[in-house]
Amino acid sequence: MPANHPSVSRSLSEPPAPDASSQSLGASAWKPRRVLIAFVATIALALAGRAIVSGDGTWPLIGIAIALMLLTVAPVGLALLLANMDATPTARDFGLVRPPLGRAIALMFAVVIGVTAMFVLWSAALGLDEDAGSPLAERLGTEGTLNVLILVMVLTVLGPLGEEFLFRGYIFRALRNWRGVWPAAITAGVLFAATHIGWLPLALAVTATVFGIAMCLLYHWTGSLYPCIAVHTIGNSLALGGVLNWTWQVPVLIAGSTLAALAICWLIARRLDDAHLRRHSRRVGAQAGRVS
Repeated sequence: MPANHPSVSRSLSEPPAPDASSQSLGASAWKPRRVLIAFVATIALALAGRAIVSGDGTWPLIGIAIALMLLTVAPVGLALLLANMDATPTARDFGLVRPPLGRAIALMFAVVIGVTAMFVLWSAALGLDEDAGSPLAERLGTEGTLNVLILVMVLTVLGPLGEEFLFRGYIFRALRNWRGVWPAAITAGVLFAATHIGWLPLALAVTATVFGIAMCLLYHWTGSLYPCIAVHTIGNSLALGGVLNWTWQVPVLIAGSTLAALAICWLIARRLDDAHLRRHSRRVGAQAGRVS
């Protein structure tokens, strides 16, 4: 074949495609055995947070705020660490993609109504008081601007972000690789509830499990983590607003917290995709160098 043949020219001008072994397998490569590591680490983070909040009062409030925010966002780093052990993750692997809007809104509405109704009925049946689900507010207190800001950041912004990123974005995906949707959703829901023991009354473990399962199914049905984060943020905002006896402030809290959590997720998604693109470019460059 002559050197000036079109096919030869194209092969010399185009970079070689990466081979199959160099391509990221993404979430399909996540191993379910690492879920145990994630669960134990999350329990340790929860115990550390409880120890800080229930301390002897020697910690300054600003120190408590910083420590709690770091512990609350740590599950994001944990999920990224575990995912990188198996394959280079992208934003899509964690579900950080735009969902079908109409479907997502309909499913979010159904989940919020269903979980809220279940919580109200369960609490009424067991005679739980309305503050039963707010131990952090009880321990930290609700007096003072800084106290309220800590509660808002931990409970309605970073908390939903960290928990959804780890439990739905990583744990559910890893378990789904192993046993399919329903076993993965139930297992992830039980693990989610277990990490809240000590922060929630034991009687609310059932509702926490149902919520965790519902979030997994919402993630599966929409293909996106964003609706899960939004629903989680809305639920926590409603609960915190009730504890603080807020009225008109609740819609503001819901809107602000949801936008903040989603914005942070969007930044994480951009960072993941940029890092993945850089690694892919380096691989292509290395392969092109070997060919030449």
